[in-house]
Amino acid sequence: MAAAADVIRARAGSDFAPEAGIILGTGLGHLADEIARVAVIEYADIPGFPLATVESHSGRLIVGHLGGKAVVAMQGRFHYYEGYSMGQITFPVRVMHELGAGTLLVSNACGGMNPLFRRGDLMVIEDHINLLGDNPLIGPNDETLGPRFPDMSEPYSHRLIALAEEVAMANAIRLLKGTYVAVAGPSLETRAEYRFLRAIGADAVGMSTVPEVIVARHMSMNVLGISIITDECFPDSLAPVNVADIIAAANRAEPAMARIMAGVIERM
Repeated sequence: MAAAADVIRARAGSDFAPEAGIILGTGLGHLADEIARVAVIEYADIPGFPLATVESHSGRLIVGHLGGKAVVAMQGRFHYYEGYSMGQITFPVRVMHELGAGTLLVSNACGGMNPLFRRGDLMVIEDHINLLGDNPLIGPNDETLGPRFPDMSEPYSHRLIALAEEVAMANAIRLLKGTYVAVAGPSLETRAEYRFLRAIGADAVGMSTVPEVIVARHMSMNVLGISIITDECFPDSLAPVNVADIIAAANRAEPAMARIMAGVIERM
């Protein structure tokens, strides 16, 4: 972590200390264009960083300012289905914290299972369910980073959710709230699986986010999560989807998500 942070500071300035870290998911990398850049660093140049292998994930770290605050943003993230370990997936969050970030804003593209949701809607994450079959905190615990058994009664900050709702209302943006469930992927879900996931309380399903949030909370970072509903996963009317459609839906909804994230950072 220290070696990675040193490389980033060497490019951004020794006194650079971000207040927030941002993770941009599938089709959502363009928010980085809103950042007043200090430096752009390829993942390959940062010790310990994996390389993004998924379409629409650029694989660059953007360092700069957004909403009047210093930020560091991942333009592209890592997934369990790519073959990376939980430690590799969450390593960038550790580095963000090492740099000084006390807040994590995370976004993703996901499937909506709540019948009130529609493609293109934004959902602020209130809670999550981990069905990845793994946890990034398994193994020896480093007490300098966080406790052995971190509390998860409030994985997503109520204060940040309230700020997101304020920003959405001020900008006339429809912002829903719900529970996100993370599955391993990469195959999409069957009709039976969608019924099961909905029955256990999930409003939206995706293949990311939860590991990064667990690690952020392990280090007592405040977290805001926003999902873009890119496809409607209703078992009785399920239609085939493809990655191009998912990315297109994310791109259309991204400007609204960008306004919310920038507004939240400004109000923090």
